[in-house]
Amino acid sequence: MSLSQLQALESAHVIPSYARNPVELVRGEGARLWDDEGREYLDFLSGISVLNVGHCHPAVVAAVREQAGTLTHTTNLFYTEPAMRLAQRLATSSLGGKVFFCNSGTEANEAALKLVRKAKPRGEIVVLHGGFHGRTYGSLSATTQESKQAPFAPLVPGFVPIQPTAGEVEAAVGEGTAAVLVEPIQGETGVHVLSDEFLLAARAACDRVGAALVFDEVQTGMGRTGTMWGYEQTPVVPDALTSAKALGGGLPIGALVTGPRLADVFAPGDHGSTFAGGPLAAAAANAAFDVLEDPELLARVRELGERLRERLEALPGTANVRGRGLMVGFDVADAPTVARRALLEQRLVVNATGPGTIRLLPPLVVSDEQLDDGVGRIAAVI
Repeated sequence: MSLSQLQALESAHVIPSYARNPVELVRGEGARLWDDEGREYLDFLSGISVLNVGHCHPAVVAAVREQAGTLTHTTNLFYTEPAMRLAQRLATSSLGGKVFFCNSGTEANEAALKLVRKAKPRGEIVVLHGGFHGRTYGSLSATTQESKQAPFAPLVPGFVPIQPTAGEVEAAVGEGTAAVLVEPIQGETGVHVLSDEFLLAARAACDRVGAALVFDEVQTGMGRTGTMWGYEQTPVVPDALTSAKALGGGLPIGALVTGPRLADVFAPGDHGSTFAGGPLAAAAANAAFDVLEDPELLARVRELGERLRERLEALPGTANVRGRGLMVGFDVADAPTVARRALLEQRLVVNATGPGTIRLLPPLVVSDEQLDDGVGRIAAVI
């Protein structure tokens, strides 16, 4: 089926909620993609930080094939080994509490919102301007971006938006606060790293009133920043974190991970999901975990991140290069046009998070040569 035929099917039968590029991708391997005409692309987006292990990693493919031929679904009325093993790995690699599985990042954040509200009934949730937590109603209400919220008002009440400063979080958190919910690095609005000063103030404010500090690690988790979890490079430990995107190695799965204090807040019937923690997605996630927990890989991610930022800073036309590990953003004039030209002229997949910012999220298995090649393609465009 040709690209034009696919576009005709989309026009006739698909709700127009996405602005797709005029490219049909048919195959992937590592940091490379191929379209229907056999043209090769370099992927510096990883499905928006989903494919940290790269496209079609052999270990993930093997795990999915084996599990698909054995058992794909049972519901959570029964035990399956992949989910229980994955829960252990998530908890012991991070906060030491317990895990609730779901299917996506927005669902993981919805679970977190319910958890902190049950822990402190009717409490308010402090969130940040510029944050992004998803598009279902609770997580959308926590996403303080007018363009995303306004068409769908009224929203869920009880969210208090602030700027990410120590003074504002200290003033906003009080006895009626259930939680402070933040991304340690704000991804969708342009890769903005929260300051240590702010995070320390948020931790202290939460401790003062018995509120929970929750980290949305949907993008920053699973090695993206050069440690398994983004919070490991901050001076604080959250009470809970959410994960998704790269967790499944390309398959949809999400998780809420708690520390000990919140581990037993939910009781049977408080929350649930039909597909959550299914054996197929959990098997893929365990295989991805095997790849991404490697200390040598994580150290290399930190080194490659520094190399990428240094090379971007040396390019004329770039400004304010920022990020951590292989989560990098930079400012450039007319970013949407730059991203489109990079795709169509240089066969490089990146994305614009706004009118002036390009975001780069290469697979963590990207080679030195591919990293330099990608910077060269960016230079050719700008």
